[in-house]
This record gives sequence, structure tokens and C-alpha cells, in this order.
Amino acid sequence: MARIKSKNTKPEIHIRKLLYKMGYRYRVNYSELPGTPDIFILKYNTAIFVNGCFWHRHENCKIATFPKTHAEYWEKKFRRNVERDIEVREKLFEMDISVITIWECEINRMRKNEEYKEKYLRVLRDRIERVFNYEEEDISVQMEIAEESMQ
Repeated sequence: MARIKSKNTKPEIHIRKLLYKMGYRYRVNYSELPGTPDIFILKYNTAIFVNGCFWHRHENCKIATFPKTHAEYWEKKFRRNVERDIEVREKLFEMDISVITIWECEINRMRKNEEYKEKYLRVLRDRIERVFNYEEEDISVQMEIAEESMQ
């Protein structure tokens, strides 16, 4: 596991480039906050985590598979990762910091589907700038809610 990158991964770099093109300026791996967010946009007090679906157990995602060997070890490791994510999110909320989680599968889908990417980036901009007060942190869920309300 020492070979697993935790900083400057391809998904993180992809999101950083998109944010920069959208006009946002940010800090990378901002260690002054709990959980060291992958991206922190000071102007909007927004922390962005770019999570791998496998490691952070993205619900109902086909990338979040479970290894067949050493099941006990993996179950414990994954449970602790999810618990830590929740703890960090709660600490940031207490500091009145908006938290956005961007999942690996969403980035993969953006790379393949331009229409999805455009919708996703619109919702992302709304979340960053707090245009709407979303209760749900997951952008793909927010997109579904927005599409339902438009019908």
C-alpha cells in the first residue's frame, strides 16, 4: 500500500484543472484544516475532497469492490476510512466550512460524457458559491434532485 498515491493523483489534477479554468483559485492539500482537504477554496470557505471509490467506499459504485482475500483486514480498514471521512466532515461543518466530495467514478464519467460534465460543473459551481443550500454533499445526488425539480 506504500505505492498508493495520496496526493496529486490523476483525478485530483483533473479537477484542479477544471476549477482553474472555471476561474477558481485554491490551495492544494491544505494542512491547516482537519483532514487536509485535497482542494480548499479560501474565497468561498469550501473544502473539496477527491475520493477514490474503492478506498472511501462509494455506495452503489461498481469501483468499490471488496477484495476476496484477507476480508477481515479490508473490512476493518474500509470501516476506519469511512469513519474518518465522517469525523473530518463533521469537524469542517462545525467550522462553517462547506464540504464537497467528488468521486472517482464521477470524474471518469465526466471524461467520457461532455453533457454530463457540463451539468456536473454547473452544480459544482452552485455548491462552491453556495447558490443553493444543499443538504446532500454528493454532487451526483444533487444533479438528480435538480433534474427532478426541472421536470
